Amino acid sequence: MSTSKKMAYQRVNAEQRAPGQSPYLDNDDLQATALDLEWDMEKELEEPGFDQFQLEGSGNQNQGQSETEDLNLGSIQPATSPKGRFQRLQEDPDYVTSYTRSAPKSNHCNFCRLLKIFGTATVVFIFGLLIGYYAHKNCPPSAASSGTEDRQLYQEILKAIQAEDIKKSFRNLDQLYQSEDDTEISKKIKTQWTSLGLEDVQLVNYSVLLDLPGSSPSTLTLMSSRQCFYPNAQPCGKEAGKDSGQELLYSYAAYSAKGTLEAEVIDVSYGTADDLSMIRKMKNATNQIALLKLGKLPLLYKLSLLEKAGFGGVLLYIDPCDVPRATHLGSDAFLVSLNPGGDPSTPGYPSVDGSFRHSRSNLTSLLVQPISASLVEKLISSPTQRTQDVVCTPLILPSNEIRIVNMQVQTVTEFKTITNVVGYLKGSTSPDRYIFVGSHHHTPHSYSGQAWASSTAMITAFLQALMLSVKKGWRPDRTIVFCSWGGTTFGNIGSYEWGEDLKKVLQKNAVAYVSLHDPIRGNSSLHPVASPSLQQLIAEKKHFNCTGRAQCRNTNVSSVQIQGDADYFINHLGVPALQFVYEDINALEGPSFLYEALFPQNKMKMEEMDPLFSLHETITKLSGEVILQIANEPVLPFNALDIALEVQNNLKGNQLNPHQLLALASRLRESVELFQSDEMRPANDPKERAPSRIRMLNDILQDMEKNFLVRQVPPGFYRNILYHLDEKASQFSILREAWEQNKSLPSNETLQEALSEVLNSINSAQAYFKAGLDVFEGVLVGKN
Repeated sequence: MSTSKKMAYQRVNAEQRAPGQSPYLDNDDLQATALDLEWDMEKELEEPGFDQFQLEGSGNQNQGQSETEDLNLGSIQPATSPKGRFQRLQEDPDYVTSYTRSAPKSNHCNFCRLLKIFGTATVVFIFGLLIGYYAHKNCPPSAASSGTEDRQLYQEILKAIQAEDIKKSFRNLDQLYQSEDDTEISKKIKTQWTSLGLEDVQLVNYSVLLDLPGSSPSTLTLMSSRQCFYPNAQPCGKEAGKDSGQELLYSYAAYSAKGTLEAEVIDVSYGTADDLSMIRKMKNATNQIALLKLGKLPLLYKLSLLEKAGFGGVLLYIDPCDVPRATHLGSDAFLVSLNPGGDPSTPGYPSVDGSFRHSRSNLTSLLVQPISASLVEKLISSPTQRTQDVVCTPLILPSNEIRIVNMQVQTVTEFKTITNVVGYLKGSTSPDRYIFVGSHHHTPHSYSGQAWASSTAMITAFLQALMLSVKKGWRPDRTIVFCSWGGTTFGNIGSYEWGEDLKKVLQKNAVAYVSLHDPIRGNSSLHPVASPSLQQLIAEKKHFNCTGRAQCRNTNVSSVQIQGDADYFINHLGVPALQFVYEDINALEGPSFLYEALFPQNKMKMEEMDPLFSLHETITKLSGEVILQIANEPVLPFNALDIALEVQNNLKGNQLNPHQLLALASRLRESVELFQSDEMRPANDPKERAPSRIRMLNDILQDMEKNFLVRQVPPGFYRNILYHLDEKASQFSILREAWEQNKSLPSNETLQEALSEVLNSINSAQAYFKAGLDVFEGVLVGKN
């Protein structure tokens, strides 16, 4: 077969087999007699779904034409493989690539050689009988039976996860809600995990700087009427109930500037670059107070724009028109954190004994105060417009009216101890490779509601089911690490500090992060979120067990910025991450980033949303099955091709992208297609899984998303540029926002910097996969 016609696939030679095998089993002729080494390619080609998995744009490329004309940016969809994540390149005489490998040398057998082979056939036959006998007794089960056993084991583990157990665990944990001692709650979780059989469970403490409520609530005074209000619109000075008084104290922005400001209120809507550009044309914003809606963009980013515009304060609220009709937030104030992540006193390094502590009582020069929609209505002198019978009217402060207010913000910063609970289930064959399963627990001095108990109960239920099999002698191949983080409310402090503490270890060993952060946020739609490399694994879970009113969207998996402690693993370690979440459909259709507001939750709300805990059971089983696959499959179930497709999707139809970006994206896709066919496809054949080769392959798959970590991004944006700000976005977020800012800036320096970050990431990924191909090419040449 000629070089240009050969399949982009090679079998690993017999010399590459794992050491320790019988020398008789290394004989290729004997292997061909004793075992069926042929892979039934025709049968696989006939499997359903292959037509979706053909190579796109592999035709002849004419050097005289522009490279851009050859770029196939239309109809880009995640590839679906009948064998699961293994891309096949069809035989195509016109397919040209710089990585095409030479065909195996032909062996011309003459008559004498045939006689020799015939002469040795009898000896081979006798040895074959003996080896076959002992192999039948001693050799490990076939890969097919092993795969079947794995699936049966997974089902046995998942079957043990029951809604009733989750409900019981949830109620037990919820009893701890009133505790003000983070360490005591952590000890309870450790005791419970240890009682289930988890051998190595640790409590890890950090002393960190928290911004806590003052002795009295913040206030807002309307200077025209001299009326004073608390953040929830309740008049100042009136006796408040015990619970209401507590809520008032916790209605603040952690790490805001402190003090008093009297100024004019200017409505900036959502605080986008366009909104502020319009404001600057009409008014002088210096030291004024911005009336800002939460949503559409990260809060930290919008605050950075307001700081640059010269504002001195911010009144933050959620417009009632942005939330589902069934959600009533009129008089509810809320908590937000202005901390991008980790202990503010030790930025970029862990808060361990001996670390230098910065004095950072605030992380912004702005006085920021969250207020209720009811207080906004009083501020703009407008009655509520929200009814069931008419279209909701957004809250707007008329531009021709002047409102002067006095805002007083008072909080206290002090060092407190937060505790992480980290438990290890050591792997049997690759104990140095970690799959993280993470959530958070209740943190004192903040709104935690019942979400933490719900998440922790799910982790506990999965752990309980898992340990039943472990007690029978089974172990996963890779280590599973169970994490319950502290300080999440104040900026994912516990996970950041632990990650910074073990950064060098995690950079080498972290494989994936499965998040169970607040997975029950509604009961109408299952909403999976995953890194591009894990999207196909999620899409394969077509047996979503939707129950009751919950409906599964058509396996629509997105890569959007997700809340919770996955943040450090995604943005500083480049670890693929995923989560399953139940949401309300209307909430998904509204503005993004509303989740940045933390509201006090009704004690019965969780059980009202999911009274039978069937949604909890579904999330736990879906997450558990994915965890088991990542922890146990010989080849990590990560799809390299989907990353290249995501890059092309992000560039499709974008007028900003120069020819160089498009050409790089095309070369990246070509390299990844070849890598997925030449290197991943042999690994799908169990008889060609040389341990050293599999280890090399998994190392490449594990680290491939690290290429998309950029140095500088706007505040609140992910450093991993494969993630979008919202599901509606189809471009790289940093490019889209740089283009919006570029409209009002005198130079295009910001846009050029963003383009450079994206270009360098794509170039890095292209070089990464090319180096991977070269390594495997060297292995093959060295063994031939």
